[in-house]
Amino acid sequence: MEKTWPIESEERYVTTSFGNTFMRISGPLDAPPLLLLPGGGSNSVIWNANIEALSDEYRTYALDNIYDYGRSVYMRKIETGKDYADWLDELADSLNLSDDIRLMGYSYGGWVASQYAIQHQERVAKLVLIAPASTILPFPSEYLVQMLQSIIPVRYFKSKIMYWVWADLANMGEWGKGLVEARIDYFQLALKSFKFKQSVNPLVLNDEEIRGIRIPVLHVVGENETAYNAKDAVSRLISLNPEIRSVILDGTGHDLMFTHTDTLNHILHEFLHGD
Repeated sequence: MEKTWPIESEERYVTTSFGNTFMRISGPLDAPPLLLLPGGGSNSVIWNANIEALSDEYRTYALDNIYDYGRSVYMRKIETGKDYADWLDELADSLNLSDDIRLMGYSYGGWVASQYAIQHQERVAKLVLIAPASTILPFPSEYLVQMLQSIIPVRYFKSKIMYWVWADLANMGEWGKGLVEARIDYFQLALKSFKFKQSVNPLVLNDEEIRGIRIPVLHVVGENETAYNAKDAVSRLISLNPEIRSVILDGTGHDLMFTHTDTLNHILHEFLHGD
């Protein structure tokens, strides 16, 4: 999958008390920092469709999660959302980032980003949650069943969930279907190559946590999202914290970064540039 990375980037390992974190760094040296957190069972390459646009005006740090598949190597178990927040705070210190961090997470990475923003709100300038896992609403039972089945190292189960959560991409002809198949191949290889780790269960933020967010937040979700009902998620955010901006993209679901790349990049730039 590294062959799909579209721009020249510095590859770096940064040491923390939780282990060595691998990252791809791109963009102008003096540009504002933007940390990118991947989805669960993924790594930094998940940003390959967006990284070129994001790196035009930001110093991007695309991370491999310390406790997931990828080139990061953990030394301590990650057991809570606070552990993730502590890990990211150590990274920010090691990278000499100021208290002006832009933080963006996709799927499980969105939940991780929310944990950091709650714990260290003073360091985050802007927060972007792209189809965040849990975080706003709990997973429906069907989603949990499919997720549990996908851990079984049989291609059928991984194929079943990927063609469900990335259904809109799969319906975009041979190109889209090829991306879905490549993702399934990646997961199959990862299951064979890495020791299984029980990831931290992403919890839904409580009302007070959402009300207490005082930094600019953008939430982007596809109308066909399978992890929760998109309209219900937006309604909860609006009712608790109307300052949070939410965008629902038509004709897509959890695969919105690939089906609606240009549209999403425009929305992200508009938000990151805004006051």
